[in-house]
Amino acid sequence: MQCLVETTSLITCVNEIIVLKHSDIRPVAQHATCQALYTALDKCRDIVIITDDSYKIQYMNRACEKHLYLRQEDTLGKTLQEQIVYEPVQINTMGSSLLRGREWSGPMTLKRKATETIVTSCKAVPFSCSGRMPTHFVLIFDTSSMDPNILTQSRGSIHSIRRGSTDVRSVGSDYRRTSLAKLNSLPLEAPITKIISLIDQARESSNSNSQVIQLLDKVEDTLRSSELYSSHVKDDYRVKSDEPVVSDLITALLSKQPQPTLSASSRRSSNDSSVFRPSRGGLVKVPTALRELMESSLAWDFDIFRLEDLSRKRPLQYLGMNLFNHFEVANVLNCDEKTLFNWLTVIEANYHSDNSYHNSTHAADVMQATAGFLEKERMKSIMEQLDEATSLIAAAAHDVDHPGKSSAFLSNSDNPLAILYNDVTVLESHHAALTFKLTLGDERVNIFKNLDRETYKIARSNVIDMILATEMTKHFEHLAKFVNVFCTRSSSEIDGELADYVPLSLPENVTLVKRMMIKCSDVSNPTRPLRMCVEWARRIAEEYFQQTDEEKARGLPVVMPMFDRHTCSIPKSQIGFVDYIINDMFEAWNAFIDMPELLTYMRQNYIRWKEFDEQGHTTLTDIQKLQQTVLMSPMIPTKCSTTAKSD
Repeated sequence: MQCLVETTSLITCVNEIIVLKHSDIRPVAQHATCQALYTALDKCRDIVIITDDSYKIQYMNRACEKHLYLRQEDTLGKTLQEQIVYEPVQINTMGSSLLRGREWSGPMTLKRKATETIVTSCKAVPFSCSGRMPTHFVLIFDTSSMDPNILTQSRGSIHSIRRGSTDVRSVGSDYRRTSLAKLNSLPLEAPITKIISLIDQARESSNSNSQVIQLLDKVEDTLRSSELYSSHVKDDYRVKSDEPVVSDLITALLSKQPQPTLSASSRRSSNDSSVFRPSRGGLVKVPTALRELMESSLAWDFDIFRLEDLSRKRPLQYLGMNLFNHFEVANVLNCDEKTLFNWLTVIEANYHSDNSYHNSTHAADVMQATAGFLEKERMKSIMEQLDEATSLIAAAAHDVDHPGKSSAFLSNSDNPLAILYNDVTVLESHHAALTFKLTLGDERVNIFKNLDRETYKIARSNVIDMILATEMTKHFEHLAKFVNVFCTRSSSEIDGELADYVPLSLPENVTLVKRMMIKCSDVSNPTRPLRMCVEWARRIAEEYFQQTDEEKARGLPVVMPMFDRHTCSIPKSQIGFVDYIINDMFEAWNAFIDMPELLTYMRQNYIRWKEFDEQGHTTLTDIQKLQQTVLMSPMIPTKCSTTAKSD
């Protein structure tokens, strides 16, 4: 009880009433409301959990105790991974959205007792008590599907079902379903994603039948092919046919040219006396500043723009020779260092220096990213030396002679290249064809001249396939295939007891890895340090603006109407690019290659782009002002711990 002194002052009386309202009545009302909410949550049939931003549990309702057999006093203050979520990778997948302030939904595997798990759907919502960053996460788990007779499996029973299949997708079905669910949630779809989604539903309803699961796995395996109606001759027909001529004819007409396999005898040893070794002093005389910069050529924060300045816009020659020597490309291709340097010089000369984005600096940047990926242990375990060499070659030449305009622009303007390639994969086809035209057109440039024919065909096939993989119209096809094969539940299981069940070394799977590698290298800008990320965004925006300007001036269809230099918000374009293209692809790539800095930079940059947009920094002029003020501090490259291979 509170006593109030009687007063004749109206103002004093009103003030006392206001103080009473805010100091006593309102807190009591708020407390009563909170208690009512807690009561409602406790009566809720679904599991509700609230955590802080480090996933430490702050609240759990009674449904959580009932379904997961947990006690509040034993659970509060501990992390989701310790107490509730069975698969750590699922927390990472969910956190990628939550930390960017976006809601997330998808399947989640929960612990129950000592050996049981339950798969159920989860919806997670970020909440901010103060500031811009989320401070708490609210997780709601659907209990309506928690039928122990259907979904509850012991860990042993899961493994016993799936060990019968050697397909990695059976091992990693939880993460795969999560990843495919995220792809399906985008406002983009393809028939193949619908089919795979239906197959996953059939698999979930057949958990007790291992034979059905294996058959469904084989169906998905077949659907991974992009040539679903490309006929091939059955093996038994070739053996049983009474007419060898007919067999050969039908085989030649219906089958693609068989890809030769790289046998041990066809791979050149670095100890072969016929191999040209790089000179001790190096063919290219590198200035001191450039040489010091090259010490960090494999670091993810390598400053490509400083290299552009120091090399006087010839970064591909210097960085290319550095990376070729590091990966012993001269030995692999059995060519001398002078030929490699000549090749880099010719390729760089055929990039357009007047393009703001698609120039030799972009090519050098993609090559540097590719080299960084090749250095990871997972890549070393599956890539042959010829794979490494051709990956670097494809990266260096993947945009050669790019006109600074899109394929759609070339088709709309009846460009000779669009006519030559029938409006199909115009730019990528041109890049691949010109690469070999330049390479084979001069013996002084031909880096393949000393390879035997079988090895050359493998190298040529690898380079062409990787360059064509950079076409964005097939982005989701490549990503869905990669997710199906490689996005497993946890890296520890792959490295440990389940390693024998992951067919990483199969040629078709190595091809998927190389395609994903060059795709990630090609669009790695949002995952670089902020200063470089912003500069790349400025450059690509300028190139798109120039295309829009020319389309309007020539009366052509405007391919990207929003990229008008007077109205376009560059931050919003980057935010959308990350949301729809970059985020899911790099989450899948990181799950395979284990480079957490990719996601760290991506999320930090995403938050900064949102800040720039909210602060009104949207135009090219605004971005340039930011670069001259907030972002003007130069990058200090971190010296890479592995700048040269051991002898």
